Amino acid sequence: QEPVGFWDPVGFTADGDLLAFKRRRCVELKHGRISMLATMGYITPEITGKFPGYLSPSADLKFQDIPNGLAAVSKIPALGWVQMVAYAGYCELSGPTTRAANTSDYSDITPGDYGFKVLTSDDPVELTKKLNAEIANGRLAMMAIM
Repeated sequence: QEPVGFWDPVGFTADGDLLAFKRRRCVELKHGRISMLATMGYITPEITGKFPGYLSPSADLKFQDIPNGLAAVSKIPALGWVQMVAYAGYCELSGPTTRAANTSDYSDITPGDYGFKVLTSDDPVELTKKLNAEIANGRLAMMAIM
């Protein structure tokens, strides 16, 4: 992938294990997608504003009252956290069934394929370009959200 080409400074792929590489690529794409969403969630309220109305009517807490970034952690009610954790759990459990660090589970999985296609093209060169852009943008987002 331009401009760096294949880059593995730590040597994770030195053993040539294809299934281990496939597992790492699946995890990289998943974390990249989550980081891209998180980065947009961090930036968007600053640009477009926040939702009108109440986040928690019983606590008299409006969306406008929630700051951006880590300051929001202490402002969100406990049941809000329960909802977010439940949704994250649903997302984890509804994806491909794989056991942690068990590379044999990845033998028939296409990295990044969760049952719906967003990046598609009939042209293989264009598709490769889009998929490489997703990897690069995901890597950037993983660094940005830290």
